[in-house]
Amino acid sequence: MKLAVFSICTLIFSLFSNGSCQNITSRPSTINIGAIFTFNSSIGEAANVAINAAVEDINSDPNILNGSKLVLTTRNSNCSGFLGLFEALQLMEAKTVAIVGPQSSAIAHIISHVSDELQVPLVSFGATDPTISPIQFPYFIRTTQSDFYQMAAVASIVNLYQWKLVTVVYTDDEYGRNGIAALDDKLAEKKCKISYRARLPPVAGQDDILDALVKVNLMESRVIVVHVNSYGLEIFSVAQRLEMIGNGYVWIATDWLMSILDLRAPLESETMNSLQGVIALRQHTADSSSKRGLISRWGTLTKKYKNGVAINANTYGLYAYDSVWTIARALERFFKKGGKIAFSRESRFKDDKDGNLHIEAMRVFDQGKLLLDEIKNINFTGITGQIMFNIDGELIHPSYDILNIVGTGWRTIGFWSNYSGLSVVPPEKLYDKPANFTFEQKLYDVIWPGGTVERPRGWVFPGSGELKIGVPDRVSFLEFVSYDEVTGTFKGYCVDVFLKAIELLPYPVPYKFVPFGDGKKNPNYTDLCNKVGSSFFDAAIGDIVITKNRTKIVDFTQPYIDSGLVVLAPVKRQKSNAWTFLQPFTLEMWCVIGVSFIVVGIVVWILEHRINEDFRGPPKKQIATILWFSFSTLFFAHRENTVSTLGRAILLIWLFVVLIIQSSYTASLTSILTVQQLSSPIQGIESLAASNDPIGYQTGSFSENYMVEEMGISQDRLVNLTSPKQYLDALEAGPSNGGVAAIVDEMAYVELFLHSHCQFQVVGSDFTRTGWGFAFPKDSPLAIDMSTAILTLSENGDLQKIHDKWLIRSAACSSEAQTDIEADRLHFDSFKGLFLLCGIACVIALLVYLCIMLREYIRYTPPDEQDPSGQASARSGCSLKSFLSFVDDRKQETKRKSMKQQKELNNDTVGSES
Repeated sequence: MKLAVFSICTLIFSLFSNGSCQNITSRPSTINIGAIFTFNSSIGEAANVAINAAVEDINSDPNILNGSKLVLTTRNSNCSGFLGLFEALQLMEAKTVAIVGPQSSAIAHIISHVSDELQVPLVSFGATDPTISPIQFPYFIRTTQSDFYQMAAVASIVNLYQWKLVTVVYTDDEYGRNGIAALDDKLAEKKCKISYRARLPPVAGQDDILDALVKVNLMESRVIVVHVNSYGLEIFSVAQRLEMIGNGYVWIATDWLMSILDLRAPLESETMNSLQGVIALRQHTADSSSKRGLISRWGTLTKKYKNGVAINANTYGLYAYDSVWTIARALERFFKKGGKIAFSRESRFKDDKDGNLHIEAMRVFDQGKLLLDEIKNINFTGITGQIMFNIDGELIHPSYDILNIVGTGWRTIGFWSNYSGLSVVPPEKLYDKPANFTFEQKLYDVIWPGGTVERPRGWVFPGSGELKIGVPDRVSFLEFVSYDEVTGTFKGYCVDVFLKAIELLPYPVPYKFVPFGDGKKNPNYTDLCNKVGSSFFDAAIGDIVITKNRTKIVDFTQPYIDSGLVVLAPVKRQKSNAWTFLQPFTLEMWCVIGVSFIVVGIVVWILEHRINEDFRGPPKKQIATILWFSFSTLFFAHRENTVSTLGRAILLIWLFVVLIIQSSYTASLTSILTVQQLSSPIQGIESLAASNDPIGYQTGSFSENYMVEEMGISQDRLVNLTSPKQYLDALEAGPSNGGVAAIVDEMAYVELFLHSHCQFQVVGSDFTRTGWGFAFPKDSPLAIDMSTAILTLSENGDLQKIHDKWLIRSAACSSEAQTDIEADRLHFDSFKGLFLLCGIACVIALLVYLCIMLREYIRYTPPDEQDPSGQASARSGCSLKSFLSFVDDRKQETKRKSMKQQKELNNDTVGSES
């Protein structure tokens, strides 16, 4: 029996040990991990030393893995996606539980598919492509900083120095393309953009680099961002030969450059000379004793793992070291939760009958998901800082050092982090600040290419470097722009604004003015803008209206003068008539005043009637008294005295209202009788458009297109006018004599015309709101800088001084102050508050008077309205007729009747008792 049981146990053990599933104890003596990187690259060389050092440190630490040893297998991807895939398959065939790497983003995209299928975590210290997402590749863990954050740092630098256009040079692979796409997004958030992209093949030669940089040098932007890989130093060498490492240029290199410089420093002087003034980024690692300890023994480690070849540590090497520790700590948590290292066959992995790939040899890591979760939930302090992942699977606190390469080395000019932005304070010192802490965006001074400390402009003028500026050759309203053919110079309001603004720019701008037009008529300004849009002109200045259609062609500066279309029409003097005295008030106002006089007279009569002899008598006399008293208050000539307190209060308030009304009427009537009133049959653009009269417009003005396209006015009605003299003749002739009924033009021209022609006037209000600006090609940084200069002119008063110099003339009609067509009349709304106050006072006075009368009526009830008990009956007390009779009586008569009634009542009481 015992023999049979033993045989069965042996058979079961044999089946489980040699079957389709092979199990290992929960704490194996050895654990296989792999590493894939390019051995001879700047990242791979440092990673090789760091990964081996980390495995050695872990295996010698008794506090981790409880005696289990990591067995490391390294594979060389040699920057090849195919070789990287092949090496990854070999590692996974050897039952590897996790792979450190790959360093390349392109290879990471490929082998992440394999990693997901076999459930083996990829812990990459070098794949920075921001598009490698844990949503698409759940088994990919990035233990370095994503280029999403690095490009945010680059965009912050560009924005700090107020550059708007950027040229990029990048490797045309997943690493380069996706990194630049992230930069484009981040620049857009800062209102900046990439103006030119120079793509280089993954393996670029000198000819490729030369061709790319020659095209870059022809571009307007001089801010160049370089995002490449191993051949990056050759780019700066070629740029130096092309004299592109000098004044005016800005070079920003992503962290590939510092990975090389940190590894190989000190470099040859020739190489360093080609890098002078470059701004470079490096992933920030906080200073710590563990970091200093690793770097102090780095020389010893390189002798051991690099066969004595001297290299320095770079940040990718430090992240590679922490990546191995991340796997080790996750394995420790994995085992504590009962995890077991076991691999199973997958039925989907089956080779063809005649195939030699042996896909069926691939095994799935059964509890790879558990190890993956432990890696994502890790939290410890490594040599690079805190190793902890956020909800997006990225390391928390991404940050970068901002370095400036000068002389034989470099200096730190600041830092960037997603918490504080740009700062001269290390990021870890700001993490304990409150979340709403306002960080000042700043860096230390930079020494730019060419050895200057002055911020480069960041762009150059295209072509010869001298701006060719189109200026309209006007024949009318020369105060704005005029061209002298003899001297070839321009002058005028618009020219002075441009010259004054360009002086405020922080850099010199070479330019020359080129006349636009034939000098016989005003040119078409839309055509001028088209010339700028087609690069025939580099800019255009003058009285150019900013319109919707023109903004599609060019970029305009901030408007330097407000303008808008208005209607200019002849006006005639409006004579006074017999009823002019009624004009100060509207009909509604006159009605309210009349009703108010009557109401106030009635209220005062009610309050005074019982006690004031002046307000008593026959009905006809009382009505006359009410009317006379109320209307005589208009002249403060009322003869009747008020004796009651309530009556005096109402009279005081009413006299105040009368005073305001009288003063307003006097002022308005004086204005009507003394100021010239002008009138016109045209009331504005609506009445003008509704008529069939001809309409004048200025040659070259956008008003023609506006009236035809926006207002629907027939082209046949429009008359082309070229000068103020033609304006005058056409308006004086009128539509019946071959002239025009009105002219539609911009307010700036009309105001200048009206300075000497007071028989015309603007009717209605301006029906467009726009302004004049200078035109530049689309996305021109000069347009932005000029806008800032124009705002400065406006704030410091220089813009007004230029306006006064050219556009203010001695007004020939200043004594006839140009007024509106109709004098402003006084409306009820202007006095509503006064009448409301008076009305409330009257209502309150009447209510108080009513209460007093009711009290007195009850006290002095006549004897014939009392019951036998001597108390007033309820019915008689409520008698309206009796009450009104009581109110109508004199107060003295009421008292006399009351005393007589009381005396009779006392006599009746004595008789009954006897």
